[in-house]
Amino acid sequence: MSMNRIIGAVICAVGVFLLVTAYNSSQAPVEELSNTITGRYSDNTMWTFAAGVAAAVGGGLLALFGARK
Repeated sequence: MSMNRIIGAVICAVGVFLLVTAYNSSQAPVEELSNTITGRYSDNTMWTFAAGVAAAVGGGLLALFGARK
């Protein structure tokens, strides 16, 4: 297994961790109250979701196609 694939798998795992963290924070009572009042999640939660998606997709692609030359 090449180093690029290992790095891609680690980045993908970090992305999944960020997605789980963002989901858990979006279910917090204060966040749900904020969502009810304003109709959207806090900036911190949205950035965590975005970073999680980007890392999971980027890491997955690197893990799949990282060893191609």
